[in-house]
Amino acid sequence: MSTYRIQGATGEWEVVIGLEVHAQVTSKAKLFSGASTEFGAEPNCNVSLVDAAMPGMLPVPNRECIRQAVRTGMAIEAQINKWSRFDRKNYFYADLPQGYQISQLYHPLVGEGTLTIEADEKAGIPDDKVIGIERIHVEQDAGKLMHDQHPTMSYVDLNRCGVALMEIVSRPDMRSPAEAGAYVRKLRTILRYVGSCDGNMEEGSMRADVNVSVRRPGEEFGTRTETKNVNSVRFVMQVIEHEANRQVDLIENGGEVVQETRLFDPNTGTTRSMRSKEDAHDYRYFPDPDLLPLELEDSFLEECRASLPELPDAKRDRYTGELGLSDYNARELTAEVETFARFETLLSATADALGKSEKDVATQVANWSLSVAPGVAKALGDEADMANSTAEAQASILKMQDKGEISGGQAKEIYEIVLKTGRDPEEIADSEGLKQVSDTGAIESAIDEILANNSDKVEEYRGGKDKLFGFFVGQTMKAMQGKANPAVVNQILKDKLG
Repeated sequence: MSTYRIQGATGEWEVVIGLEVHAQVTSKAKLFSGASTEFGAEPNCNVSLVDAAMPGMLPVPNRECIRQAVRTGMAIEAQINKWSRFDRKNYFYADLPQGYQISQLYHPLVGEGTLTIEADEKAGIPDDKVIGIERIHVEQDAGKLMHDQHPTMSYVDLNRCGVALMEIVSRPDMRSPAEAGAYVRKLRTILRYVGSCDGNMEEGSMRADVNVSVRRPGEEFGTRTETKNVNSVRFVMQVIEHEANRQVDLIENGGEVVQETRLFDPNTGTTRSMRSKEDAHDYRYFPDPDLLPLELEDSFLEECRASLPELPDAKRDRYTGELGLSDYNARELTAEVETFARFETLLSATADALGKSEKDVATQVANWSLSVAPGVAKALGDEADMANSTAEAQASILKMQDKGEISGGQAKEIYEIVLKTGRDPEEIADSEGLKQVSDTGAIESAIDEILANNSDKVEEYRGGKDKLFGFFVGQTMKAMQGKANPAVVNQILKDKLG
């Protein structure tokens, strides 16, 4: 169990956290209209008559949006409701031209599911933890208000209005900022694997409403606040830290936490009150009269399930079980879609190049993918042309290293030149003199000279000073200008000194 506690003046407090994540559904058209969902278009260009709530316009559900929400529910092993219904959530706001939002309150598309966050001792998560998910419902997004420097002037951009959202509502099962951060990261990873949301929080296509309350350990839940539209994992964690401490200070000084909606200021790391929190009855929900209930056929559900990819947990288990990778490497490689895709492509290419099984080369490829290649690219900065970083080029480097033709340092040098120029790795190794010398005759000759010039150290080594072995290796590599095969050097030295 997590032991995160807030130490107040009167004792310890526990924080209780629930998240409502709004994920924009990946689709080319909006939930109830054919208008484009393209990000970054000029204001009010992606708006249909339906989105603008013109008289007589009727919504028509976008099948792809429903399909993506169902696939997401299946990915978290949630109940899929074959019968669901849309409701009207009534409220007035300037960027909601209908005067209501079409959502799902009473009969959501997806019911209860779970998401497991992995243990992370450094972050204060000692064990794997299962977070309950209450529901996923589908709804329309609102537009966007933009305010200029004049306090009386605001502009409305309806491009986002009507875009399909999945609202993924967790149970209040999280007990620390670290757990909440891990939950959002894991959820974003699943959405990206499934392809139902791109997870770009900085563009607003995934954002979280953060519900926080505090209580004495073991007591009933306290009054919660909701901080709206938080758009990064770091900010989610900051909101929880600030809001929990604010509530503890408020209670211990004789105040009372009120149920309200708050906003987060990333510049100060603090929250401020926005409005009192509405309850469901304040929105006067009722079934949308323009939309029939959704009734899903078995064939549709079967197609959705068959389309799911291998998901993060299953992929991580396969990497450790079948490929023999470490838990750390498996976790890092499966964290993002792009990372595992590059790894698997390079793994296949390297296994083919070496004529070995994928298991035999998996650790070598994983270490290259996670450490060596990113390190070289980072050091080059703008000089690196990642278009040159093909799986074939990298596999060629790994093949030469596996055969003992180049050292780890030479592999880095060759990859650096590949990124800069796109030249063939084997041609670089030959023309730039970046191959190891494995000629036993040349190495033996160099070692004989070194041992002859250091006869005193030879006697000391044979007398028990084993650490001098490193001295002889270093002198040999220096004499061979760093190009001698270390394995050959070590073996010849052991034979001659022994």
